[in-house]
Amino acid sequence: MPPLEQVATGFIAGVTIVFGIVALAVVVAYLEGAVGGNAAEVPGALAFSIGMVFLIVGRSELFSENFFDPVAAAIEERGWSVWRRVLRLWGAILSLNLVGGAVLTAVMTVDGALPGGAAGVLTHLAEEIAGKPWTATLARAVLAGALVTLLSYMLKAVDTVTARILVTGMVGFFLALGPFDHAAVSALHLLFGIWLSDAVGYLDLLVNLGLSVAGNVVGGLTLITLTHTAQVKGSR
Repeated sequence: MPPLEQVATGFIAGVTIVFGIVALAVVVAYLEGAVGGNAAEVPGALAFSIGMVFLIVGRSELFSENFFDPVAAAIEERGWSVWRRVLRLWGAILSLNLVGGAVLTAVMTVDGALPGGAAGVLTHLAEEIAGKPWTATLARAVLAGALVTLLSYMLKAVDTVTARILVTGMVGFFLALGPFDHAAVSALHLLFGIWLSDAVGYLDLLVNLGLSVAGNVVGGLTLITLTHTAQVKGSR
């Protein structure tokens, strides 16, 4: 992609995914009193999947979505120069996801912007993300990387908007229900916690981001991209 297109798609994806995070928090806040916190997480995960649908149908780019096509192309093309371009793409998209998400998070954390109870849910989610052992974060990040990369692979098999919405909705639901640690999504969850309370800090965000990036790369590349690439090569 040209640089301007990379900036636009990465930035918009960060903005879009924050809508999903807020939708999750609002639904859980509205329902947890009636059905209980754990049961409310199921419709909350469905609400989060709407943000994923907006992202995919809107043709924006979330980090680890681009683990499949660029790596498959790099394996086919070979040479260090193509891998440099791939690494630069990943770094740019993740950075832009975080910048775009931070902009909308700043708007959403203005006093009174969030519906009643949603701020408490977002703070609680941030505490849960930050409170996990590093091994659990890494394991969940591996699964998140595999899941989002699998989404990219499955989207190649569908050719209608309706099918894209269904596939994306299923993956978004599972990603939130896990919950699995996607680098951009978990970092923005933690940013809400930082800006809404003192429950978590920037160090928690940086630690989670490092573990999530490592896990996303391992899960996306080894569990999905390399196995499917080997499958294609073996069928030739």
